[in-house]
Amino acid sequence: MGHFLHAVGVFFHHLAAVKWEFLGYAVACHVIKLVFRAGAWRAIISAAYPDADLRFRSAFGAYVAGVGVNSVVPARGGDLVKLYLVKHRVPESTYSTLTPTLIVETLFDFVTAGAIIVWAMATGVLPTHKLYSRIPTVDWKFFLRHEHFTAIALGIVLLGAVVAFFWVRSQVDEFRARVRQGFSILEDRPRFLRSVILPQSVSWVFRIASLYFFLKAFGVDATIHNALLAQVVDSLATLFPATPGGAGTKQGLTEFLFRGRGVSHTLLLAFSVGMNITIVVVNLLLGLAAIGLMAKTLSFKRIRRASRAEEQPA
Repeated sequence: MGHFLHAVGVFFHHLAAVKWEFLGYAVACHVIKLVFRAGAWRAIISAAYPDADLRFRSAFGAYVAGVGVNSVVPARGGDLVKLYLVKHRVPESTYSTLTPTLIVETLFDFVTAGAIIVWAMATGVLPTHKLYSRIPTVDWKFFLRHEHFTAIALGIVLLGAVVAFFWVRSQVDEFRARVRQGFSILEDRPRFLRSVILPQSVSWVFRIASLYFFLKAFGVDATIHNALLAQVVDSLATLFPATPGGAGTKQGLTEFLFRGRGVSHTLLLAFSVGMNITIVVVNLLLGLAAIGLMAKTLSFKRIRRASRAEEQPA
């Protein structure tokens, strides 16, 4: 965390050098990316509930609300917000059906991000035997040093798993049917390609374009190659969800992947922190606006309690 705070200081020191026009382009591309991704998720939900009339604005609101919460809460806590908000816009929907829609929504991302990481490994940019030792900001020994906390947490997880197992076992047929319903769009390949893969492909174009403009905004050599490197950083940071929005982790990865490219240490820090702060702020503003309009509250805890009180949230 000390490394991240130092990086924030470097960012504010270089704030006057930021090219605001390109920063605006980067933010615009980022928001457009979210629009296409929300559209793809809406198509997945509509396939699971063909009789429901889920409006795009409702799907977009739920989606950006989840993205906003994920920006400040680690371990994908925003996904719960997505499900809660969209459940109240789809009559008679269940969590056991809506949850698989999030899995379907990430399938193309998994393949695309994986391909980019394979490219980085094949070109020697990402030597895996050195990667973990060069990430200075995430202390994975926390759980070993706090063995009592770890034991309690594992006990709670184990108890929850046992309860879930017996509950699912008692309602296995109904549960399977509901889960399968969430994957309905995969049974219609033309619709899946047209309504999910196509908009997500477009969203990836805007994702890379956003990274390209962030590079230009902070004075780093803006090329497609470097934009792809920045995407590798973002993809790898999701593997270390110990900090909100990947704070700290992304800075270590950026320094590592951009090594030997003639970019100064301070400039890389300014770029990485500046991009991270900008995206978090944009996501948070969009998310808070969506939550306020759709849930009539800005309390994540209240939403979490309400979702748990829902009937049979599988």
